[in-house]
Amino acid sequence: MIQNRTHTCNELRMEHIGRQVKICGWMENVRVVSAGLAFVVVRDFYGTTQVVADTEEMVNTFKAINKESTISVEGTVRERDSKNPNQATGDIEIVPSAVEVLGRCLHNELPFQINRSREADETQRLKYRYLDLRNPEVKNNIILRSNVVAALRSAMIGEGFMEITTPILTASSPEGARDYLVPSRKHPGKFYALPQAPQQFKQLLMASGFDRYFQIAPCFRDEDARGDRSPGEFYQLDMEMAFADQEDVFSVLERVLPPIFAKYGTYNIASEAPFVRIPYLEAMDKYGSDKPDLRIDLTVTDVTSLLGGCGFGPFENNTVKAIVVTGFEGTRKQIDGLCGEVEVQSGNKAYWFRYDENGEIVGGIAKFVQPIKEQVVAALGLEKGSFVGLTAGKKLAAQKTAGVLRNKLGAFCPGHMNRERYEFCWIVDFPMYEIGEESGELEFCHNPFSMPNGGLDILKKAAAGEADPLAITAFQYDLVCNGVELSSGAVRNHDPEIMLEAFRLVRLGEEDVKSKFPAMYNAFTYGAPPHAGIAPGVDRMVMLLAGEDSIREIIPFPMNKNAQDVMMNAPSFVDPRQLEELNIACTGKEEE
Repeated sequence: MIQNRTHTCNELRMEHIGRQVKICGWMENVRVVSAGLAFVVVRDFYGTTQVVADTEEMVNTFKAINKESTISVEGTVRERDSKNPNQATGDIEIVPSAVEVLGRCLHNELPFQINRSREADETQRLKYRYLDLRNPEVKNNIILRSNVVAALRSAMIGEGFMEITTPILTASSPEGARDYLVPSRKHPGKFYALPQAPQQFKQLLMASGFDRYFQIAPCFRDEDARGDRSPGEFYQLDMEMAFADQEDVFSVLERVLPPIFAKYGTYNIASEAPFVRIPYLEAMDKYGSDKPDLRIDLTVTDVTSLLGGCGFGPFENNTVKAIVVTGFEGTRKQIDGLCGEVEVQSGNKAYWFRYDENGEIVGGIAKFVQPIKEQVVAALGLEKGSFVGLTAGKKLAAQKTAGVLRNKLGAFCPGHMNRERYEFCWIVDFPMYEIGEESGELEFCHNPFSMPNGGLDILKKAAAGEADPLAITAFQYDLVCNGVELSSGAVRNHDPEIMLEAFRLVRLGEEDVKSKFPAMYNAFTYGAPPHAGIAPGVDRMVMLLAGEDSIREIIPFPMNKNAQDVMMNAPSFVDPRQLEELNIACTGKEEE
């Protein structure tokens, strides 16, 4: 007996006919047929069961109960006259002898229909998330998440990794995003920070002599939301390996992830090892993205020398990229809509023309291409009926816009996208440094603790002006699946001398490194092993497996796009006495 129930709402079958049973759950619906007949659906975590009230007294009992009240029903199981093949318990029903209200719903009207909650306004869904989660479709995503996390944990332990939890209260460090700060009561004016990732701690574990570490790690970053990123907090499968290189990391994840994706995914086909490996520069040139969706067979071609001088203004003195689509059947209206979507998403225009069935260049910028038709047809290998999408701009802008256009064309043209599978790839050889968009100065491109390709020698040459720091690549890698970046990782820089030289290039001297990363720097001076790791995002993995477009659909209690928990009313103002105790003075208040 479970919580005074004899059965859950998904257990009863034909073999239970005639049995006296008791179920508990939420009263999902009451359909009154007559004064002496009503059909009631009771729902619990496991499923639903139909209850048939066939006396006036019992009908009135159910009519007096608001929907979504929790109830217990005792009665006799009987065979249904009209069976429901879509319901696990659809062959039977319960004739009640006793009904008890366990938790009364005091509201006659609900914020939304439970089974259609996903159609409701998102703010309402988040405010009443406890009702939203009663929807089996929403609940199943959370169950999936639990199963996937359990499978990941089991697989990692099977690979010889030890689960170790790392601190939540730590020191602020420059890791690329804004920290969440926590004031210290005992140390006035000082703050803890919530970890953006367990990066330093897991490297310290390697220096401490642990060989293989992992955890399902909570990470905290004060950054804006987007479809595949939750504001505030997220979870990742954090792992690190001592005496390991890039190949060792790849090998572990190529064994761990495909079986989980094939078992729990919306699609049951996942890439097998080894995953495709694509250098960063090649990915940007060939796919217009460092997270290419390899389910799409379209590629990007550089046509600057071919079309840069065709007389079309936007192409002049710019990089020009082309994507050729065979068998394209879109209308002019659809093409315009697709180009409009590309502009909204990328901030840059897309252009086009067609090579029609008569062998003519038509539509879009055809008049600029027509004079060099033969060269264009030959260079692009155009077949009659082909569509050519084009982008232009500074090199990176042209590449990224082409990447957006490629994705849009792939989704629009079924013959060029094999949707029902999971395609993994590794993006490798990332630049070590980049010019910051805000600072205009040299900054780390990915992880500042990565090992540069070329080691100390290439860093010293860059410092002496003998090598371009922007040309330095690192042993950094991203894991991508279906166009979603699941993770970044790297072979770590475990040598203090190389670490200092790497930071000097971004204007941080020895004292800066020692003060910002004291534990890691000092630990490495005592002899650290070569080590490497990665941290695939659990939330993004489950989002892909569930076939969802928004990460909020697979998080039990997500924040909204403005990093607000509208259910718990967080963030919120606190009692002034709490601020005084923490030695904090607020300079202003947000308008309510």
